[in-house]
Amino acid sequence: MRKDDKFQVIESLTEKLENNEIFYLTDTSELDVETINRLRRLCFRRNVSMEVVKNTLLRKAMEKSAKDFEPLYNVLKGATSLMVSDTGNVPAKLIKEFRKTSPKPILKGAYIQEAIFIGESQLDALESLKSKEELIGDIIGLLQSPAQNVISALQSGGNTIAGVLKTLSEKEG
Repeated sequence: MRKDDKFQVIESLTEKLENNEIFYLTDTSELDVETINRLRRLCFRRNVSMEVVKNTLLRKAMEKSAKDFEPLYNVLKGATSLMVSDTGNVPAKLIKEFRKTSPKPILKGAYIQEAIFIGESQLDALESLKSKEELIGDIIGLLQSPAQNVISALQSGGNTIAGVLKTLSEKEG
């Protein structure tokens, strides 16, 4: 690879790292062409981009980035594929699903909104992460719960202060 080509690849990778808050580093070595193509199709259907990268070029892109990727430097050994997603748990679910029929990809590390996960042992934790939409739904549910308690107390308490207080005290007890 010529020096100009390497520079362009580093620039492209740096831009990807800067513009995305979620990426996974995986080992897809030793997968045959048919299997890797199945993985790529699954990634495409799940809105995950995947590309095989050279470790030295990825490390240079990480070093060039304003973000701190230093803990991930040690996983940049052997064949590395970069999986980029908009949702933190989608690549983990994809990897687990794909591994039902194939021994790889193996998780090397992940970067999710400034949190770094290293090693295959983190796959279950990554899979259980909630998406932004799921978290917003949980928060809305928690915020609605006290208001619903007050409304139900007003309705069941006969619309009197004494009735409301009695109903609320019974609910807490």
